[in-house]
Amino acid sequence: MTKFINPGLSKTSRRNVLRGSVLAGAAAMTGASAMAGRRAPRLDIANQTSAQLYKAAGEQTADSTAKPADLSGYTRVKQELVAPPFAPEHEQVATGGPKIIEITMETEERLMVVDEDTGASVWALTYNGSVPGPLIICHEGDMVELTLRNPVDSMMEHNIDFHASTGALGGGGLTHVYPGEECVLRWKATKPGCFTYHCAPGGAMIPYHVTHGMNGAIMVLPRDGLKDAAGNPLRYDSIAYFGEQDYYLPMDENGDYKTYDAAGDDYADSLEAMRTLVPTHQVFNGAVGALTGENALKAKVGETVLMVHNSCNVDSRPHLIGGHGDYVWESSFTDPPLTGMETWFVRGGSAAAAMYTFEQPGVYAYVNHNLIIGAMLGGTAHFVVDGDWDNALMEQVVAPRSFET
Repeated sequence: MTKFINPGLSKTSRRNVLRGSVLAGAAAMTGASAMAGRRAPRLDIANQTSAQLYKAAGEQTADSTAKPADLSGYTRVKQELVAPPFAPEHEQVATGGPKIIEITMETEERLMVVDEDTGASVWALTYNGSVPGPLIICHEGDMVELTLRNPVDSMMEHNIDFHASTGALGGGGLTHVYPGEECVLRWKATKPGCFTYHCAPGGAMIPYHVTHGMNGAIMVLPRDGLKDAAGNPLRYDSIAYFGEQDYYLPMDENGDYKTYDAAGDDYADSLEAMRTLVPTHQVFNGAVGALTGENALKAKVGETVLMVHNSCNVDSRPHLIGGHGDYVWESSFTDPPLTGMETWFVRGGSAAAAMYTFEQPGVYAYVNHNLIIGAMLGGTAHFVVDGDWDNALMEQVVAPRSFET
């Protein structure tokens, strides 16, 4: 196989990807409640458990008497999605009336290096080739119109569940696409905040896809922008987008990580590892060190950064070492933000936002403050901040020196 840098991710030597032909896979057999017609699965292995979990949803039929959505007054806008940890171009305060935000995402199954030091790798299941999937941004009252494509050479069925949406399993019941298929889903963003999205084919395939990287976040901003508890406007200079990913990578009898020729080949071994509920890695943005070293995030003293943190499967406790959460939204943007937080909480299956204005130069570590995860499993990122030091905030009065007793 040929090694190359994953073009869908920010550049990093720890995220080399191997592309190869895939011959076998596993997928869920789910009812086709909103599909044009029932299709026989075209994959070699079917997860029968999935059919049971989504049976009720699969028996739904689209209501032919429902009136078409009234789209009068909406303006169509294409949003170009970008690879994490960056955010697409957007307005912090909405101008004009509500919009239909058109986005396109393509599922991609690719072999990704998780940790170069140990050789650990995973056949990642992704949206647009990155772990996490790209950040989507809209405003309350906008429509999100997604074209979801599953390439013909994929091995698995995929779909998408938006936690920010209403009905049909978050859209999961309307977006099942087999290899070579595409669908279009439109939904209204009625609740402001940061929310998870993820693949949810059904049954054991739900955690399998999620723990293989198929998740991301959408931020629904209030139309008049973010505000503090007194209603004063809050602005940010940039967004840093983190996806906390737990991996459960199978090992052999010698404790070495197993390798597989194709996406889906690890299905049985992965389920066995997942049942332990003990991740082998818990990393930011797909791999150990993905946001450190030459790939560290950059900022300047005086700049305000909005940190959006998605954690689809496990609880997290983000902490910015040397800084704080000036304003933290653990839930909806309609709730007053928490202020002056040292560590905040991201519930598994959700996303949260924290805003901080850097006051000192240097390297700041953004970590999961379960320090076992932060230091040993990979949950660490770095900000490198340029600017002038302020001794009024901190000063080394005496450098380390020996002393006599």
